[in-house]
Amino acid sequence: MPEQDQKDQKDQRDQRDQRERQDQQDQLGRKQGAPPDPRHWWPLVVIALAQLMIVLDGTIVNIALPSMQSELGMSDGDRQWAIIAYVLPFGGLLLLGGRISGLVGHRRTFLISLVGFAAASALGGAANTTGVLFGARALQGVFAAAMAPAALSLLTLTFTDPKERGKAFGVYGAMGAAGSGVGLLAGGVLTEFLDWRWCLWVNVPIAVIALLGLPYVPRDAGAGVRSGGLDIPGVLLSVSGLTALVYGLSRAESHGWKDPLVLVLLFASVALLVAFVAVEARVRQPLLPPRVLKHRARGAAFLVSALMLAALFGCFLFLSYYAQTVLGYSPVEAGLTIMVLVVGSLIGSMLIAGRLLLRVGVRTLMVPGLLAMAAGLLVLSFLEADSAHVLALYLVPAQLLIGLGLGIVLTAATSLATAEVGYADMGTASAAFNAGQQVGGAVGTALFNTVATTAAAAYLRDQGTGSGSVTSATVHGFGVGLLVATGIMLLAALVAAVLLRPRGTHGTHGA
Repeated sequence: MPEQDQKDQKDQRDQRDQRERQDQQDQLGRKQGAPPDPRHWWPLVVIALAQLMIVLDGTIVNIALPSMQSELGMSDGDRQWAIIAYVLPFGGLLLLGGRISGLVGHRRTFLISLVGFAAASALGGAANTTGVLFGARALQGVFAAAMAPAALSLLTLTFTDPKERGKAFGVYGAMGAAGSGVGLLAGGVLTEFLDWRWCLWVNVPIAVIALLGLPYVPRDAGAGVRSGGLDIPGVLLSVSGLTALVYGLSRAESHGWKDPLVLVLLFASVALLVAFVAVEARVRQPLLPPRVLKHRARGAAFLVSALMLAALFGCFLFLSYYAQTVLGYSPVEAGLTIMVLVVGSLIGSMLIAGRLLLRVGVRTLMVPGLLAMAAGLLVLSFLEADSAHVLALYLVPAQLLIGLGLGIVLTAATSLATAEVGYADMGTASAAFNAGQQVGGAVGTALFNTVATTAAAAYLRDQGTGSGSVTSATVHGFGVGLLVATGIMLLAALVAAVLLRPRGTHGTHGA
């Protein structure tokens, strides 16, 4: 009897999901042959601006940290919390934010989180103590954890026509791919010519512009379709597990992997997340339904994007260090150097993936894109402290390869992550995709720093500590870290090639 009950429940869920998808299409009013509405692209502007803010705030305060520290009397030990305070709630609350978005409504969740994010940014910019600054950054992370899955869900639900979908996801992917680089440049410009506070206040006018276009975003068609409330055990386990994981990895960057607290946090995160998986397989209304992850192509998109960002975060650290320390560039000049990567990502996402996604399919785009990034990382790994013609032979070609690949892969993976998902699961799928990226980036940063530091120390032991040896050792360590990153990127390409076999003709799974 229990097996029959489970089968009946599964049949009911499948029927309900099918009705939801049909209701979604009917209520959004997608009719074949209907004339295009010029205002139809306004939602893309709104969603793209929100995505830009979310990614931007992960890096924009990095260059402003010395100015923040000086004005607010921040200690060296506390300085990193200006970044961690944003990253922790963002990564830890993503699954909860996605679930709330599905229950409350994606548009409603987007509106509330957008206003909240702007208010938190205004508060952080006006901070006169470290406590207020850290609290405001934490609030930014909380609202970003709801805004990110809501934004991606709205994008997926709004642009269902295959011809429009590629263009829309190309623009969205461009914001995600370019946001970190734009954040570094904007942080340098705003800090040098205005004030560090504008690194936070800049979100307010961006949010206002997004709010002006919000009336053109379609209203929620399926809010409340699935009732039953929140999976409280799942919420507690996922939030605590993800938070412990992100914080443990962040702490490992500065304290090393042997730090007792790091070991406790990582062990606890594994135990909590294993318990979370076990709970989700048994509850009636799971926070993360197993069916979201069991979809082969969608699971591949989650895994590939996580591996990709694990490989790339170390690259961003290296580029910033090399430009400012070895080449002697100012923060603004260093930011302009990284804009080569940004331009490449815009070309890859909007001009290549945006136009070819429907024609050639995800697999055909993702594998070459990942290989291009691997090639770019490999080129950077050959840089030394005294290399000649650095821009022409290394930085420009490597960043173009990485940028092109990043724009292509991120656009394709984002489109795939929410394909064939019902309304109620849309926020959850979007949140899982974002969570994978956050965890991948955190793992990659911690791993890269560990490998680079270990290799640099070994270099100094072998070569001595003469004049210029520290810089040479640091660059050597980064080179070894970039070789490891190249291997991770090749692994991502292998995963994409194996799991994304051709299926269908709509560019969702196929080649």
